[in-house]
Amino acid sequence: MSSTGGLFITLEGGEGAGKSTAAAGLAARLRAEGQEVLLTREPGGTKGAEAIRGVLLDQDLPLDPLAQTMLHFAARADHVAHSIRPALARGATVICDRFYDSTMAYQSYGQGVALADVRALIRLIGLTPDITFLLELPEEDARRRLAARARGTDRYEEMGEAFFTRVQKGFAAMAAAEPGRFVKIDASPPPGLVVDALCQALRGRTGRR
Repeated sequence: MSSTGGLFITLEGGEGAGKSTAAAGLAARLRAEGQEVLLTREPGGTKGAEAIRGVLLDQDLPLDPLAQTMLHFAARADHVAHSIRPALARGATVICDRFYDSTMAYQSYGQGVALADVRALIRLIGLTPDITFLLELPEEDARRRLAARARGTDRYEEMGEAFFTRVQKGFAAMAAAEPGRFVKIDASPPPGLVVDALCQALRGRTGRR
């Protein structure tokens, strides 16, 4: 349980891992059990943060990696202050599709922004997830899922294979450094089975469904 009263769950992983679908499925399961759940995402989650999301994902707007990092944390600060913290204070369960681990993976490991700089911004935000589910998917499967999406690509989906290899190594390094927070989940099965695995892992960590 978070020190603020609620439970803060984040889902992380590379492109195509099914984080949004899994987050929605987990939220539905918990609501069916009578829990108050805030389902949210990053970048986004508030009006201001969603506006910043539009800038970040627009591949027609050239942005230096450090500028991307600062924008992610500007959106995060607003999201935490106006959405996540109030929900946790009510005792709600917050399920967030990406949080600061994604910034570390994409901007530091993927694009070379200094790890120390991102860690300083994380300390400034001052909120750590209680549980982070890392959805793992082989690169070939991820590429196939992305190709099947009926929409255009964003800034990050256009990055090359070497970039995504660095991102995956970054997630693996963070999970190894914080085994008490991270739970690895195989994202290869159908969505319902992935949600089953999330629920089982959540019960194992908290005793809650």
